[in-house]
Amino acid sequence: MSASTVDFVAAIRTIPDYPKPGIMFRDITTLLASPETFRAAVDAMVAPYKDEGVALVAGIEARGFILGGALSHQLSAGFVPIRKKGKLPHETIRVAYSLEYGVDEMEMHRDAVAPGTRVLLTDDLIATGGTAEGAVKLLRELGAEIVGACFVIDLPELGGRKRLEDLGVSVKTLVAFAGH
Repeated sequence: MSASTVDFVAAIRTIPDYPKPGIMFRDITTLLASPETFRAAVDAMVAPYKDEGVALVAGIEARGFILGGALSHQLSAGFVPIRKKGKLPHETIRVAYSLEYGVDEMEMHRDAVAPGTRVLLTDDLIATGGTAEGAVKLLRELGAEIVGACFVIDLPELGGRKRLEDLGVSVKTLVAFAGH
């Protein structure tokens, strides 16, 4: 099954009023559970970057770890986790970022990325872009050259794609959903 024949929208479960009333939660676990659909999604996400010299894939906790591992494998690249504060055992750098529902912090190991390393950023969804923007700031603090950012889902009305593009980061997504 090729990415062009897969209905990724149909493979994503929508849960109304989660985690709070008025939010339509886009759940990729149904996409991940289907071997054919998961494979097609990974193939489609990797395609634009096959010849871009990606050395590392940085995945944002937690679904970005699942996607990041698969993308890293397909690109023959390493994987770097970007985690919530307090989850990494070695010396870290940290950034505060805004969420749709508040503020949080994320971190990565200080020695995870050498200056000039070509890095692809990934997560399941881009909404307001606060988390992804925080990840970009961490990667750039270490001197990474960000090749792009790829996500399964874009919620364009929330402006996250534009927020990253305003930082000079190219964004690719498989599907877009209206609303929140």
